[in-house]
Amino acid sequence: MTSTQKSAESAAKGAAGERQRAMGLLAKASRAELQAAWDTIGDKPAAQPVRGPETGLVMVRGRIGGGGAPFNLGEATVTRASIRLEDGTVGHGQSLGTDPVKARLAATFDALFQQPARKADVETLLDAIAARIADEDAEKARQTAATRVDFFTMVRGED
Repeated sequence: MTSTQKSAESAAKGAAGERQRAMGLLAKASRAELQAAWDTIGDKPAAQPVRGPETGLVMVRGRIGGGGAPFNLGEATVTRASIRLEDGTVGHGQSLGTDPVKARLAATFDALFQQPARKADVETLLDAIAARIADEDAEKARQTAATRVDFFTMVRGED
């Protein structure tokens, strides 16, 4: 493999990682966040549905002890949608729950994220979502730390 092929492969992996991060944050966004960002877009692109929105169930799996044998924890409701913009860019969105509007908005922002001219606008939305999630995690950690108990053993000197 030549160095040009390696650098192209590396760039493709980097772009896939960026998109994976974006899709993950869009899935965790609230409908209000997505709707507010959509309302601020000046020239809204026309989006044709490719699939859905459709709601179904996925099996949630867990592991005993963090590394043990996997087991089926239960089912979760998920809504997904796929759209195609006027220029042919396809976007996919999914979210927990049964909100078809949220899934469609997430798919639209995924498609916009793939367009270089609009990527910066979507990055602004993603940064806001990431900041909200970080704040929620910090608050949860603060509340958990308030109930923390430290156990220690004193050496008694009787060997």
